[in-house]
Amino acid sequence: MPATPAHSVIVLDFETTGLSPNLGDRAIEIGAVKLVNGEVVDTFQQLINPGCRVSSFIEGYTGITNAMLSTAPQSDVVMSEFARFMGDSHLVAHNASFDKRFLDAEFERINHSYSGQFACSMLIARRLIPEAPTHKLGDLVRFKRIDNDGVFHRALADAQMTAKLWMVMINELEQTQAMAPSFKQMQTIGKTSKSAVGSLLKQWRKIKTINCRFNSNSTNKYRP
Repeated sequence: MPATPAHSVIVLDFETTGLSPNLGDRAIEIGAVKLVNGEVVDTFQQLINPGCRVSSFIEGYTGITNAMLSTAPQSDVVMSEFARFMGDSHLVAHNASFDKRFLDAEFERINHSYSGQFACSMLIARRLIPEAPTHKLGDLVRFKRIDNDGVFHRALADAQMTAKLWMVMINELEQTQAMAPSFKQMQTIGKTSKSAVGSLLKQWRKIKTINCRFNSNSTNKYRP
């Protein structure tokens, strides 16, 4: 079975009432970008009524007010729509453990499970862009001079910036390492220690070189 390409994924972001669904926090906005072959083919954005008031800090941080949320649809409606949008795609998020917790919690409310896996763009950036001053999304966008409109901490805007950062990292791997990474390889980079990433990439280049030589020899052998 061919490896899943890294440039065909759903890039996801949540805005929430707090840091943990285990403490009763809820999603208040979801934004997502669908990448196919590195191109944005669709987006998803929706406010979510959490069934409670959000703090003044969250209102100021996100710009999402209680008045806006009072007329937003309930989570079951939004997450059912997002489940259809997402399908069985793999997922990318910046600080993926955070977004995965909220995705799982909101999906649990509608008894929905999914087969896609997560990759964390923040962990991968720490390995591939160690020279960045920090690995917060906004700082990476500025460091890599990625086009943006200056809007952060809204779900779709952050998902769009994460998608651009994701493709920057993939394109740089293609240019510097002569490899088109699979989704699994991007996951592996994020889980590899910083000191071992160079050796990992070297190993992958060596395997690719061997495979290319083998395929070339096989073609020549059976050429009339």
